[in-house]
Amino acid sequence: MACRPLVVLLCSAWLLLGCSKKVEQTGAPPGAGSKVSTKSGNPDVVQEGSAPPPIASSKPGACTGGGGSVTDALSSAFFPKLAGGYCIDPNGDARTYGEGAKGTLETVCTELLDGECEVYKNYGLKRVVTLRYVDGAGSPGSVNVTVSRFASAEGAFAFFTKRVIADGDPVDGTPKELAAGAEGALGTGIAYVWRGELVAELSYTNELQTPDQLKATSADVLPELARQIGDHLPGDVNPLPAVRLLPTLRLLPMGIGYAHRDVLGVAGLGSGAIGYYQDGSERFRVVGLARADEDSAKDVLGTLKKLPGAKVQKDLGFDAVSFTTREADGAPQAEWLAGRSGSNVIIVGDEPLKLKTGDGGHFPADKRLAQLKSALNPKLPVQP
Repeated sequence: MACRPLVVLLCSAWLLLGCSKKVEQTGAPPGAGSKVSTKSGNPDVVQEGSAPPPIASSKPGACTGGGGSVTDALSSAFFPKLAGGYCIDPNGDARTYGEGAKGTLETVCTELLDGECEVYKNYGLKRVVTLRYVDGAGSPGSVNVTVSRFASAEGAFAFFTKRVIADGDPVDGTPKELAAGAEGALGTGIAYVWRGELVAELSYTNELQTPDQLKATSADVLPELARQIGDHLPGDVNPLPAVRLLPTLRLLPMGIGYAHRDVLGVAGLGSGAIGYYQDGSERFRVVGLARADEDSAKDVLGTLKKLPGAKVQKDLGFDAVSFTTREADGAPQAEWLAGRSGSNVIIVGDEPLKLKTGDGGHFPADKRLAQLKSALNPKLPVQP
C-alpha cells in the first residue's frame, strides 16, 4: 500500500502532460484572454496565454544615420530624408507604379489603392510612388506617404479638393488649412498636399495609441513632414487661373472645389473652380471658368444658352444668361446667373446642399446679380 502515493503522483503527471499537448495558443493582444483550439474542436475554451510578439516598431536611433534613401530617380527629390524626428524607413524602399515605374497602374489597383482605383483614374492618374517614414525615437508610430501624379494640374487639384470636401459641406467641418505646397489640408491622422500635377497623401498610424492620442500625435507629426514634402515637390505654387477668379469675401474656410470637366454637371462646359460662400444665414456658390480667349468664353455661354429654360439676360452691360440645374433626378432645382468678361466666365447661384435639406431657399436674384457684377469687376463693391 506504500506505493499508492507514487501511483497517484505518476498519474497526475501523465494527465498534466497530456493536457499540455492538447492545446495550441493562438495570437491575442497583450494581457487579454485568448481563444484556444483543442483536438475536440471546441474553440470556446478560454485560457490566459503568453503575449504575442510586440507590434513592429523602429529601433531607437533608426534615424541617426540620416534615414533611408529613395532609389527611384523620378521621385527621389520629392522626399526629405528627415523631418520632425521622423525619417525615411532605412529598412525599406519606395514602391512605384505607372509611367517609368516598376509596377503598372493595374498593379497599384490591387496592391495599394484598395478599391479606389477608378476614383484616381477618373482624375487622370499617371504615376504613384509610396513609402514609409518611421519614428527616430523608436515608437510604433509611422507615416505612410503616397504621391500621385496626374495628367494635368487641373486633374490633380480636382482630386485634392475631392479628398478635402468630398461630397460634404465645408461649413460642417473639413480638414483644416495647412501651409504646405501650393495648398495643404490637415485632418485627423491624415494630411494632403497639392502642387502642380502632384498630390501627396500622408497617413499617420500607431497601433498602441487611443484615437485621442493618435489625433494629438498626428497633429504634431504631420504638419512638418507635409510642409517639407510640399517644398520638395516640383510645380507651380500659385492658384489655378479659375481659382483666382473666385471672390475671397465670405468664402468658407477650405471652401473651394474643382471640376476638371463638366462643371455643375453640364456636359461640355469644361473645367471650373467652385467656391462655397456664406452671408449670414444665406448660402450661395460662385463658379469661376478661365478660358484661353474670348471665343472660348463665348462658347461657355453658348453651351449654357442651350440648356432647357435658359434665358439670355439683356441690358446688363455684359453677356449674361440665367439657367437652372439639378444634381440628380428628383433633386431640387438650383438657379444660376452666368456672365462673361473677356475670357472669363463667372456663375453665381444657389447652394444645392441647402436646397436638398430644406434649410434654406434660393439665393435672392438681386443678390445673385450683385455678386456676379462684383466678381466680374472686383473693383466694384457688392451692392445688392
